[in-house]
Amino acid sequence: MIVIDASTLAKYVLREEGWESVSELLWRSRPLVSVDHVLKEVGNAIWKQSRLRGRIDAETALELYRKLLRLAETGVIRLEPETRYLPRALEIALSHGVTLYDALYIALAEEQGELLTSDARQAEAAAALGIRVRLLA
Repeated sequence: MIVIDASTLAKYVLREEGWESVSELLWRSRPLVSVDHVLKEVGNAIWKQSRLRGRIDAETALELYRKLLRLAETGVIRLEPETRYLPRALEIALSHGVTLYDALYIALAEEQGELLTSDARQAEAAAALGIRVRLLA
């Protein structure tokens, strides 16, 4: 199963460059899996586009977040509890120099076998652990 991280899911939800590739994988390879933390991280990316960058209004931000939640509610993305992966994630973060947030996805991908990310540093750390990585730059 493919683990999708926040950088890639945010790209899809916010229709950033390359979102079409994410869309294709979402619908062709579903369900994808992620840690439940992804809802907070992508929500924060939506907030940032609205409040800090002014690229979307509050109404649009709320609608995008509702669409994100529907991906989880309908099983397009299966969510795993982050607490299960925190101990291993901290080990990965400390040994590979990535954030704990990024390491959560890597820890889940160790179990699932593959990581879909748009974060080159995270991809490098996952590959060093022998995880198959799909990097969507």
